[in-house]
Amino acid sequence: MASKSLSARKDSLSKPERQLEILENGLFSEAELPRFREKLAETGNFPLKPGKLEVLQLNLGYMCNQVCSHCHVDAGPDRKEIMTRETMLQCLEVIRTTSAHTLDLTGGAPEMNPNFRWFVEEASRAGIKDFIVRSNLTIILANKNYHDLPEFFKKYNVHVVSSLPFYKKEKTDKQRGNGVFDKSVKALQMLNEVGYAQEGTDLKLDLVYNPAGAFLPINQQLMEQDFKKALKRDFNIDFNNLFAITNLPISRFLEYLIASENYEDYMYELVNAYNPEAVKNIMCTNTISVSWDGWLYDCDFNQMLELKVASNVKHISEYNEAALQGREIIISQHCYGCTAGAGSSCQGTVA
Repeated sequence: MASKSLSARKDSLSKPERQLEILENGLFSEAELPRFREKLAETGNFPLKPGKLEVLQLNLGYMCNQVCSHCHVDAGPDRKEIMTRETMLQCLEVIRTTSAHTLDLTGGAPEMNPNFRWFVEEASRAGIKDFIVRSNLTIILANKNYHDLPEFFKKYNVHVVSSLPFYKKEKTDKQRGNGVFDKSVKALQMLNEVGYAQEGTDLKLDLVYNPAGAFLPINQQLMEQDFKKALKRDFNIDFNNLFAITNLPISRFLEYLIASENYEDYMYELVNAYNPEAVKNIMCTNTISVSWDGWLYDCDFNQMLELKVASNVKHISEYNEAALQGREIIISQHCYGCTAGAGSSCQGTVA
């Protein structure tokens, strides 16, 4: 497992253009596999257009206390990109006027942004119905400054969406680092103690599962049952829902696929599992993703590939929802990951 990000290692895959070069060539340039746009056209879904905006997703920075092997953000302690208060103020202006009902804060570890608590307090007054913070759990135990995060989340009725690759130690630590599972369990217990996922409260605690290898997640509902049974039995932990998310072939997961000689097989698997029903509900059709420096993207994955929205409006400072609704969604071969099998989004399966 890497101890530094691709960026810190000066790896060629830290460059979005190198990742796109791989995704656009090889199997696809040689016509062994159809490009994503061709597959969309076959099923009457091209060009891909946005529907009603429901989710405004803000990336508060790429800094993280973990260096996970599958991370599509290439996050880590060595990443210094952090959303400034000035950009946050621009986001707050949009939050007050947007039609989106969900605000989704992500990272890295969004809690590591020095203005995180101030922003949560300000954004909570904006009337968003579902206020999500995507937490890696271990940040709660990283140092004493974060130990009260469960109480803070409770105060602002934050919907906590937490990463947990598996309900057993070995698989979790293999993907996320030694000691991560034990710390994650403790953090979940702390969230339960303040009322998350408990009867009589509306404090929502959801878990996110990513496969540890070059394969698609199995049935989300069955996995949720297994997770709930195991975590309750072994650690007396409760949670609300499990989201199964497919790993997209970008950044550190792309590095893993190439190093393990699984890239071609994985792309075949994604293409062969293409599901036109999943296209109807993929996240780029109802989400706008905002980067730490305020640029606008169709989704979090396009953000990492620096594929800005196809619109005259490209930055949060000039945000215009009506103009953005008329755009076409930018796609490449990584998009197969969101339409394979039951589909995948930040809220789990979609078909």
